[in-house]
Amino acid sequence: MNLDRLRAILDRFPGLNILVLGDFFLDRYLIIEHALAEISLETGLEAYQVVKVRCSPGAAGTVTSNLRAMEVNVWALGVIGDDGEGFELLRALRNTGVDVSGLVVRSDRVTPTYTKPLLQEQDGTQRELNRLDIKNRSPLPPDAEDQVLERLRSLLPRIDGVVVADQVPEADCGVITERVRAEIGALARAYPKVVFVADSRERIGLFRDVMLKPNAREALRATCPAGQEEVLPAAESAVSSAALASGAELYRRAGRPVFLTLGAAGIAVFDEDGLAQVPSVPVSGPVDIVGAGDATMAGICSALCAGATAPEAAQAGCLAAAVTIRQIGTTGTASRAQILDCWQRRG
Repeated sequence: MNLDRLRAILDRFPGLNILVLGDFFLDRYLIIEHALAEISLETGLEAYQVVKVRCSPGAAGTVTSNLRAMEVNVWALGVIGDDGEGFELLRALRNTGVDVSGLVVRSDRVTPTYTKPLLQEQDGTQRELNRLDIKNRSPLPPDAEDQVLERLRSLLPRIDGVVVADQVPEADCGVITERVRAEIGALARAYPKVVFVADSRERIGLFRDVMLKPNAREALRATCPAGQEEVLPAAESAVSSAALASGAELYRRAGRPVFLTLGAAGIAVFDEDGLAQVPSVPVSGPVDIVGAGDATMAGICSALCAGATAPEAAQAGCLAAAVTIRQIGTTGTASRAQILDCWQRRG
């Protein structure tokens, strides 16, 4: 891919309509001023003093933020609670320009929330303390599945691409339940012109008829025989024969291209043309990899919807990730201008 081809692909982004389906979390950051700490009279324990609260969309919401930074038109589809966290999440999504009309709000579910306390020292440095998680611990009710699927079917005729963000590790407790996952595959077959790409922390090997974006660890866990988990840590971000074999196996199962992300080693693409290895963009200096996978997903799906080949889409994903990991202490995003600049500056 050359600069003119990349520019032509990126120029199509503002005309795209992409649906993000899955688990929307609220990321709540509590900035704690260490110097203001008090001792509780009731417990004798240190009482942290919160001086600032920052909320942003997390999990599937990180993908929507990246898509909006690329000027793609975005719809959100998921299930959140009728609670304060849900109110904050809706406000944060709207602030980035996401259409939230597809979100199902229910009083019998909580809004998944990651609360991240950040202890701020006098010199301005911050240290993250133990995270506090709010999640649904029971399966998604069947009538909630009905609501999700009904809205998915109604939205598809106007959509160019669907990103499936399966974040919750507990089976069937998130939005992408067994039933929803099966229907996604059926709809992908029914709408062959719509790009479907799935990302899943625990169940990437169960998707059929959609494109997949696993990292090496996820691919290995999905395909390794039981009892061989000891190979996972060493192969997590390396171009190992085991990781590549797992990517090939996932392609065989899904029947659609697989984008196997390999960290600094780039992306291995498996499709009808075989294996293509797309290098990452070299980045020097401090990096923060939080959200890099979601930026990669946004770049891949948008590029595919814009007519890119699978290897070209992988390159767009690598460029988006290279932009975001330079943004320290925050879940970064990449604009089209930043992606172009990254391409021109690459080594």
